[in-house]
Amino acid sequence: MTDTTELAALMADERRSLADVLDDLPAESWDAPTLCAGWRVREVAAHMTTGFRYSLAKTARELVRAGGRLHRMTDACARRDAAAYPPGQLAAFLRENAHHPWTPPVGGLPMALAHDVVHGLDITVALGLDRRVPEDRLRVLLAGVDARTLRFFRTDLTGVELRATDLDWSFGAGAPLHGTAQDLLLVAHGRALPPGRLAESALGARFTRP
Repeated sequence: MTDTTELAALMADERRSLADVLDDLPAESWDAPTLCAGWRVREVAAHMTTGFRYSLAKTARELVRAGGRLHRMTDACARRDAAAYPPGQLAAFLRENAHHPWTPPVGGLPMALAHDVVHGLDITVALGLDRRVPEDRLRVLLAGVDARTLRFFRTDLTGVELRATDLDWSFGAGAPLHGTAQDLLLVAHGRALPPGRLAESALGARFTRP
């Protein structure tokens, strides 16, 4: 099992790496769509840095303002902050807070790492960038995929086995859905992938964008 110190180091490396990716994006890419429905790159980047910029009290106020609906709150904050900060500042927030101790309400450091990795993939996969998440980070997150993950992201894997083509990992039972480990991590987190990333089949089409 990966200990707290190792997890914190993996998370810091991921944030710095993603900051580099964001710094290298051309201006027009910041308005490109991502795998997060309705969010452009700038909204995803803003959302990724919310935990560094919002105190617990401010988060609570935003949640009350959103009627207690978490997804409504995160959407409103991401859109507002995406308009408030220039791209360079959003990238800087990630780099400057590489060691920030923020974690989601549940899941601790593994879920904080998942938050960074999955949202980073939301950007890079949608933009067609060939960024491979390092194996050590992927293995931590794949080990955490369970029924709670599927419920939270409303992922229906009934009759489906996720089977990685580049790592010795599988999850579920049923017809095999083949793909890279990082693509299958996205499937488990409720993302519909661009065409051509999963095995061409009716099953693959079920988890692919039209």
